[in-house]
Amino acid sequence: MARRGAGTPFLLQLSLLLLLPLGGTLGCASVTVSPPIVPLGSAVTASCTVQRELCQGLEPGRVRISWMLDNKPVAGSQRQGPGGTEVSNLTLPRFNHTQARLFCCVEWNGTKQRIGMAEIRAGYPPAKPLNLSCILNLGDYGLTCQWQQGTDSHLPTSVVLKCTGSRAQAVTGCTPRGGHSHCTVPRRLLQLYRQMEIWVSATNALGTAESEHLRIDPMDVAKLDPPTLQSIQSIPFQTDCIALAWDVAWGTEHMELQCELRYRAPEDPAWALVTGIMGQAGTAQRCGFLFGTLYRFQMRCRRSSASALASWSEWSPGRNYTTHEKAPTGKLDAWWGAQPAGARGQLEVQLRWKAPRQQEANGRVLGYRVSLSPRRRGRDPPTICNTTHTQCNFSVPAATRRVYLSAYNAAGESAPTEVILLERTGQPLAGLRAVPGGERSLWVHWEAPLAPVTAYILEWQRVAAEPGHCSACWQMEHDGAATTALIQDGIEPFQCYNISLYPLYEGTVGVPVHTTAYSQQKAPSHAPKLHLKRISKSEAELCWEPLPVEVQNGFITSYTIFWASSITNVASATVNPSLSSFAIQGLKPSTLYKVHIMASTAAGSTNGTSLTLVTTVLDDSEIQFLFLSLGLVFVGLMVLLICFQKNERMKEQLWPSVPDPANSSLGKWVPTAVPQEPLQLLASREPGPAAISTVTVLEGEPGKQPGKEHPALAAAPPALPRPYVRQEGPGEPVQYARVGGAGYRGQRLLPEPAPRFYENLRVRGDGGGGGDWAFLEEPPATFPLLQGLRLGGAEELHE
Repeated sequence: MARRGAGTPFLLQLSLLLLLPLGGTLGCASVTVSPPIVPLGSAVTASCTVQRELCQGLEPGRVRISWMLDNKPVAGSQRQGPGGTEVSNLTLPRFNHTQARLFCCVEWNGTKQRIGMAEIRAGYPPAKPLNLSCILNLGDYGLTCQWQQGTDSHLPTSVVLKCTGSRAQAVTGCTPRGGHSHCTVPRRLLQLYRQMEIWVSATNALGTAESEHLRIDPMDVAKLDPPTLQSIQSIPFQTDCIALAWDVAWGTEHMELQCELRYRAPEDPAWALVTGIMGQAGTAQRCGFLFGTLYRFQMRCRRSSASALASWSEWSPGRNYTTHEKAPTGKLDAWWGAQPAGARGQLEVQLRWKAPRQQEANGRVLGYRVSLSPRRRGRDPPTICNTTHTQCNFSVPAATRRVYLSAYNAAGESAPTEVILLERTGQPLAGLRAVPGGERSLWVHWEAPLAPVTAYILEWQRVAAEPGHCSACWQMEHDGAATTALIQDGIEPFQCYNISLYPLYEGTVGVPVHTTAYSQQKAPSHAPKLHLKRISKSEAELCWEPLPVEVQNGFITSYTIFWASSITNVASATVNPSLSSFAIQGLKPSTLYKVHIMASTAAGSTNGTSLTLVTTVLDDSEIQFLFLSLGLVFVGLMVLLICFQKNERMKEQLWPSVPDPANSSLGKWVPTAVPQEPLQLLASREPGPAAISTVTVLEGEPGKQPGKEHPALAAAPPALPRPYVRQEGPGEPVQYARVGGAGYRGQRLLPEPAPRFYENLRVRGDGGGGGDWAFLEEPPATFPLLQGLRLGGAEELHE
């Protein structure tokens, strides 16, 4: 069918579109709904009849009818009707729409085409109008009535204000415009001073509802203009009474009126109302006013014969009046503190009191006077304090136990209040606690003592870093049986207050008890700043300064320490608020950690700034052990070095001895047959070979082996060291060398080179000065002087 539809001539499609009316339906079908307006939620029945011959352009074959409720398909039944028509019926068992369109559709060219439509509406019957009231305007004498509409019916509803008993003797009235709930019946339809019946009628397709019928005389509901207050003055003999003079509004002089008066002082929370003022105009009296107090007065009226439904006039413009004053009355609440003064025999007193209440002040208080004795007739006592404040500091003799306090205004002075300076040595209370009473108040609770109490003194002071004093932060509870009190003066949220309670006994004052409280708490303004106190490879000790009370904003319940590194999760520990340090344990050596602190109250928490720290590689004890070990090793090396210095054997092993020429046989041999001649050796600085002029060979003793020492020499004592002297000039000996016979004893001689033995060899040199002699027996290899000597100036001496 889609392919066939695709081949439909263009003109046929255009003709079908032209047949569609504005409603989107063809003229070949009719849709009926029974009923078209139904109660919301009820059943709806619909029928669609299609006449095929009127629907040109439809495809041959049976017509398929379908339904759509707005854009949602709904199922119906289809049958063939008379005259070749197709009929489809539809039943909606529960219609829950307030308004909807029901379409009858047929299929054409593969799509659904709307050929019929019906609108269905649903709702409720109209609700009953409420609170009908009417007012007669004396300007045009039109009767304006207003009411309250009931719940919405979701259906078009007509509302009419109806009235009977009018001049027309029929039901007349007015119709509100623009959906308003008020309208005005004109004067021509009214008859004054006669009863009329008035009501509101609301009608829609599902029914009609009427308000309560109102039976009134239009003049009873006339709204008068307000009266005018002419004057207000005090009655001379009754000082708490006033008299008011008033006039009625223009046009109401012939009416009997009923009026009301209201007044209040600026500090009063509500108006005081005076009713039952009758008459056309004149004066009214009222008593019970406070002295020296500013009042504001207003008045309104209505017809006295009017029913309870009659309207009052508006309140008149206000008029102010201040009653006259008289001397203050009553006693003042006073509280004191006393301590010995610097001067001998004096007492420093701080006296505080509460200003009298308005009903006791009787006007504006001008000041207060403190004296040591009460005022007597015709004589004023000496004044020790005269002030406009509610506190005074003064000095009195130490024996003073009473002072007298009074207040005065322009009309006079009050009777003095006796203040007894009692000692604070009485029994204290058993317990005291304070809880919030609101954002700016505190409830204080205590346990009553066993002894009878006449009154209580409650003091409170804001806790601050800089101590201050609030002279008004106290109050007296006159009920000695009370166990609770409400503090409202000077209380601020998020501030800590010290509260003290003094019981007043007969003849003494009890020792105070104290507590602290907040009226409202929140999170601290900021957290403490962390400081590193000590750190090791596995532990870090932190410290912080306690938060100032101004930024706590509540009682600190705990501190929480958080720490973490790049390789570990965040760990935490909760610290008691009384502590100001904490040691984090179980840290990893040589690791960077980030630490911060959180301060908490019952209302919230605040985090502090982060502190970065790095653990050490070794602990302090390990570092101390390392330094101690190095010290011990150093001391051991020093001891070992000293031992090596003192031990000869070790010294010989480590530092070998150099042979001492003094221990050679040449150094020990002393010739006996040769005349003692000084032996002069050539100086080592002389460049040429030594000249020997005479060589004498001594024959050795029989049996002596070369290299063996003569027994006589061996037995002889060791020779003393002798100097060898070289003559540099006549009579001027210069020491050239010295051979010690016992020097370098015990040293081992070197084996190489082997020594040469020359026995009993006498060498005489002919080098001037008588010649030099040397006797050689065992010249060591260390004496190369004898190698290459010239004998007699001509021959060399070899081995």
